[in-house]
Amino acid sequence: MEDPLHPFELHNFLPLSFFGLDISVNKAVLMMWVVVGLVTLLLMKAGGARALVPSKLQSLGELLVDFIRGIIQDTMGASGMRYFPLISALFLFILFSNLVGLIPGSYTITSQIIVTGVFAVGVYLLSLIIGFQLHGAKFFGILVPPGTPGWLLPLMIPIELISQLARPISLAVRLFANMTAGHVILGVLFGLTIAGGLMIGWLPFSFTIALYGLEVGIAFIQAYIFTVLTCVYIGDAMHLH
Repeated sequence: MEDPLHPFELHNFLPLSFFGLDISVNKAVLMMWVVVGLVTLLLMKAGGARALVPSKLQSLGELLVDFIRGIIQDTMGASGMRYFPLISALFLFILFSNLVGLIPGSYTITSQIIVTGVFAVGVYLLSLIIGFQLHGAKFFGILVPPGTPGWLLPLMIPIELISQLARPISLAVRLFANMTAGHVILGVLFGLTIAGGLMIGWLPFSFTIALYGLEVGIAFIQAYIFTVLTCVYIGDAMHLH
């Protein structure tokens, strides 16, 4: 049976270097271009018509906009709409990366910890920048939960500090682990289907079909969770809890 981790291996199609930095083109890079192209094409097509009676594509675009707007307003309030372009770009890129990665023969960009890590660290640093810009030194108050008595501060501040530092780690690992685990299980089941032949191969194949449907749902859920937590972190920085 083929190694289930084999699909995650990356081989350079076009070796490139820039001042010692490896910027080679591989399958992950190509899939990023594909995802960006698909998202751009969808938004251009959906927003291009602007008909009074919307087409299916325009309805999908409006549904996505309303969905993302709802996430922002529920977590950051109306003032969070200034970050709508960032949040929508993040959600759509992760969602399309997850979904495109389910196509056999493609590659799941979000199964790379470096990709999810860059997104998570970027989001967390942005929340810090927003917090210090809006509140200055008062932003350190985020380490003190409201109503905490003074005698508990020596205990609560280290706990809150660890909690803050764990945010980007949990954000990155959650998305990476879910997408990787799902694809590994699918790979194992598909390998068992081939190895089992017609006699018993139908059993793992039926599980493969069921799990494939579940993975589509997980692709949406993981994009949603990443987006919601991003909004929560930025919202905390804006409003200090």
